[in-house]
Amino acid sequence: MQKIKIGVMGGVGSFSEEAANYYCHKNGIKEYELAYLITAENVLGGLDRGEVDFGVFPIENSNGGIVYESVYAMAKYNFQIKNMFEIDIKHCLLVRPGTIASQIKKIVSHQQALKQCRMYLKRQWPEADLEEYKDTAEAAKDLASGVLDPASAVVANKTCAALYGLEVLEEGIQDLKFNFTTFIVANK
Repeated sequence: MQKIKIGVMGGVGSFSEEAANYYCHKNGIKEYELAYLITAENVLGGLDRGEVDFGVFPIENSNGGIVYESVYAMAKYNFQIKNMFEIDIKHCLLVRPGTIASQIKKIVSHQQALKQCRMYLKRQWPEADLEEYKDTAEAAKDLASGVLDPASAVVANKTCAALYGLEVLEEGIQDLKFNFTTFIVANK
């Protein structure tokens, strides 16, 4: 039996990876592999070209609203919505090992993650510059590998701390205690 190939909007450790694994577990899909395609455009393009069997990407968050990147990509491609489901998103502030709060000058993450944590960021980090990035997990990976300035922190999934050797400075920084994101499972 051939594995189902699922394209996700995000890198290793992303919330889309978590959503895809959740979907497969809930639907008894055991033979699958994930393709980390980073953007909704890449996910739907890969689906259109037959490079993946399904695509998983976020469409809306209970606090951050519509994921515009996904909407713009959806307008370009023909696809079917196989399923829609929600997962609870818990954001963490991650730093390079040994970094203390007073050293942080910039906070980097995907636009949606920054939106979901905007009141926390405004309250706790009023002096820090905010920088939008293509993906939460990619931001974590790039902080760990030295692509991002070491005086940066990233907003990402707690999983990214273990994956990329980062430290959790603070957990549960999203503005809403229950921070649900709706994901779409798309197919051709």
